[in-house]
Amino acid sequence: TSKMARPMIIYQQKLAEKLTILRSRGEGMLTRIYNIKKACGDQKSKPAFLSDKSLEKSVQYIVRKFPDIDHKSLSNVQPLRNEVLKSLSLYYYTFVDLLDFKDHVSELLTTIDVCGVVLDLGLNFDLTKLYLDVVCIYIRLLILLSRVDDRKAVLGLFNVAHEMVHGASDPAFHRLGRLIVEYDPPLKELSKEFVPHARVLTRALLSLAAIYPRRNLNAEQWRSAQMLSLVSNPNQLLNPAHTETIPCEYLSLETMERWIILGFAVCHQTLTQNQTANELWVLALSDGWVVPLFRDEVVYTHNYIEVFFQSIKGYGKKVSEVKDCYQNAIQNSCQTHRERRKFLRSAMRELVLLCSDQPGLLGPKALFIFMGMCFCRDEVS
Repeated sequence: TSKMARPMIIYQQKLAEKLTILRSRGEGMLTRIYNIKKACGDQKSKPAFLSDKSLEKSVQYIVRKFPDIDHKSLSNVQPLRNEVLKSLSLYYYTFVDLLDFKDHVSELLTTIDVCGVVLDLGLNFDLTKLYLDVVCIYIRLLILLSRVDDRKAVLGLFNVAHEMVHGASDPAFHRLGRLIVEYDPPLKELSKEFVPHARVLTRALLSLAAIYPRRNLNAEQWRSAQMLSLVSNPNQLLNPAHTETIPCEYLSLETMERWIILGFAVCHQTLTQNQTANELWVLALSDGWVVPLFRDEVVYTHNYIEVFFQSIKGYGKKVSEVKDCYQNAIQNSCQTHRERRKFLRSAMRELVLLCSDQPGLLGPKALFIFMGMCFCRDEVS
């Protein structure tokens, strides 16, 4: 009875539905935090109060004392309190929404741990992809938040005005203050936060061991394997192309690398305990030197992780490993990607000509088409 009850309990949690909602919401939060960062970084579009000469000393005091601010010593804000509330409310409540998103992610990750769900791209692709997407969106959000220059000034000034108008701090302010302080820089606190979730996250990431290494090959290896070629085996031309993990075959290489780099960065203990995990990590770090956060916001991966690892006792060897990966990426990755693009131009031209001449091949060889389009997207981006 207990064996039958457990799947029912997991089913009742609606994990896939919740992950889908959180992924969509997280992408929206990334857009909003990105827009705030860009607005605060532009003198013309940033809130006027942050560059108002009459409030300059008050803003400096708020940033220095954040989040423990005594509004009584900021009397020059008093005449402008209503305007400050109106002007900064959109910024402030976006941060409050991020805090709410953080709570929901933490709750769902805990539920997944408690339910003992096994996440493996080869077994339950959609659920595992949703899980890894949500985890990486969450990490990217907190990294992006730490890059908003005036976050302390915005939150502090809004709360000072709120106290002057309503006689008390906004209920979310102190939690927001702790979030801003504790997650600056974010990886240190995130690695503590993910300790309870490390088992499930590691299992999901290790399922990439059967997929990522054979996708991250150089052009010469693709040629040797006659990748994307329909005529390499004429006797099999009309046989449907398939693998045991079809959706994984056209999973974005950039997406997999982001999962590996950010995922193992927050559960870095696994890198010292599991050889397969470390091999995935080294391979991903050697393929390039940036991880996209959102649009034109990127993390210069090696330096960012190197600084983090330097703060951990006994990680000197890992720091050296990251430096070696950086040198490898600088020396080889540009040529690797260039040669891949050359190969793909030729391979895709052949695919297009064959399928144009024999449209019936689109049915049995659809997997090749999707794989080729995915490979091209990776190399163009």
